[in-house]
Amino acid sequence: MSGEAEPADSRSGIRAVSRVCDVLDLVQAHPQGFSLNQVANVTQLPKSSAYRYLTALEERQYVMRDPASGLFRMGSAFLPLQSQQLALLGERVRPYLVRLRDEFDETANLGILDGYRISYVEIVESPYSVRLAARPGDRDQLHCTALGKAIASTLDLERVTAILAAEGMPRRTESTITTLEQYVEELERTRARGYAIDDAENERDGRCVAVPLSGLKLPASISVSAPASRLELDDIPKVAGALTQVAAELAAADR
Repeated sequence: MSGEAEPADSRSGIRAVSRVCDVLDLVQAHPQGFSLNQVANVTQLPKSSAYRYLTALEERQYVMRDPASGLFRMGSAFLPLQSQQLALLGERVRPYLVRLRDEFDETANLGILDGYRISYVEIVESPYSVRLAARPGDRDQLHCTALGKAIASTLDLERVTAILAAEGMPRRTESTITTLEQYVEELERTRARGYAIDDAENERDGRCVAVPLSGLKLPASISVSAPASRLELDDIPKVAGALTQVAAELAAADR
């Protein structure tokens, strides 16, 4: 009936639902993690009340707390939806990976940051019998891969440091970067030139070039990988240019 006031408990319930939605928006907007302060700000609640919301969502596995960084991020309750999103992302990017594979006759990859590691979502393999190729679902570390460096170059230093502290920086080859200081310097070079390089750091005879993808809901990158004997250092700028062009086309398609 017109003019009838809404019950106070109903208004309170609507506000609570709205605040839960605010937190879930943070989950989607910050796949690398978000803080209690951010939740308090977006919900306009005291930290103690915001924490109770997070605790309830954590109990239902909609969020999980990263023990290394103390940040909150997407929990396992979203995994079925995330799997569907990854499948759609792979389908969307695959034609571009095919184009890169055909241009260079080398393996093209799509990877995402999955927890602390890089997960291969889509791979289009080189036609050569001797090739450098992972398998879909394989997980590599952040510090020794071009895909990992490209993604790390888009993250804040706190998040990168937390990942490396949790995973360590084991030496895969003689060329692997194994200290945080050297890795931070490498990320600065990556940002400056616009692409990442794995120069025999993950595989002794392998070389890989990668660029980050922008405009997505999760940290992702694409790369071209090959035996070092076929992907020479002089070839890297040309490969990086082709990857950058693909990344720009994908970003433009999102607008």
